[in-house]
This record gives sequence, structure tokens and C-alpha cells, in this order.
Amino acid sequence: MKNKMIAKTLKEARKQNALSVKEVVGKLKEKNISVSAKTIYGWENAQSQPNADTLLLLCEIYNIKNILGSFGYNDEPPLRITHFEEDLILHIRQHPEMLSAVKKLVDFN
Repeated sequence: MKNKMIAKTLKEARKQNALSVKEVVGKLKEKNISVSAKTIYGWENAQSQPNADTLLLLCEIYNIKNILGSFGYNDEPPLRITHFEEDLILHIRQHPEMLSAVKKLVDFN
């Protein structure tokens, strides 16, 4: 039985990360997974599903941290961040002296 949440999540995550299907094919190929664009469209339209290893690689590519939650296997809403957001967090961590300014800028108390 196919989990339609997998298809929806994969499609949304790819778009959130501003990746084309062709780019995902290339990133998977770099990890020695050879699939066609048609296969990825099939995953995104719930016609088929990636195997577990490929799904984990896609989660890595799409920066999906809460894998079970993202695919509907627990009650916590998934937190998905883009690569830009992850880079921003890492830069803030490298400059803790700027944290108060960032908080003020985004009105975060």
C-alpha cells in the first residue's frame, strides 16, 4: 500500500529547495543512484515509491530532518528548512555576538 504522504512531501520538499527534477536526478546520480526524471515524477504522483535507501538520500538532499513526522508517521508537524535557512543558522552560530542584533531585527524576544 502506497503512502500518499510520501508523494506529497517529496514534491513539496523538492520545490521548497528550488530543485528541478533534473537536478535531483543529478544529485542522486552523484550518490550512485540511477533514476530517470520519469521515476521521480512517479514518486511525486504516488504512482510508485522509492526504496528505503533512496528515500533516505532524498531526505538528505531535501534537508528533511524529521523523517517520520514529515511522512505522516507521528503527530508532530514537520519542520522543514531550506538550505538557505540552514546556512543562516550555521552562520549565526559562528557569530554568537550577533545573536542579540538578529533577535532585534526579526523582533524575537
